[in-house]
Amino acid sequence: MKILLLALAIFSSSFAFAQKKGDIYGEKPNGTEVIEASKLDAFMDTKPRISTTIRGVVTKVIKSRGGWFTIDAGGRKVITVHFSKYNIDVPIRLAGHTVIVEGVAERQFAADDSQHIVGQKTQHANNPKGLTFEATGILVEK
Repeated sequence: MKILLLALAIFSSSFAFAQKKGDIYGEKPNGTEVIEASKLDAFMDTKPRISTTIRGVVTKVIKSRGGWFTIDAGGRKVITVHFSKYNIDVPIRLAGHTVIVEGVAERQFAADDSQHIVGQKTQHANNPKGLTFEATGILVEK
């Protein structure tokens, strides 16, 4: 009887200390090291591409099919997010919710006019266009 009560106590306490629950689209994010979306640009530094987990507020769902939406990156900037697998749909009502997104962040660069000439160096590292994020999964915080 004591073993049964002990097992019940351990089982019920695991629910009390569970992580935040919410809707999951795609794979559940690991969330071990979560970076705020407004700090992603500085975190990437000069790297063109990194695997990471970010937290931010969805500003707009662009296309439900394929999970295309934007996250507020602060300073009137946005991060465009889409799923790596096209078969995942996100609801339009996702706008305004805080989400944790896991995947690959990538800097997009504007093409240089002289980029097509062989042997010339391009200036893309000095000409950033924005950040995109290819998500493997999102968790909507409640």
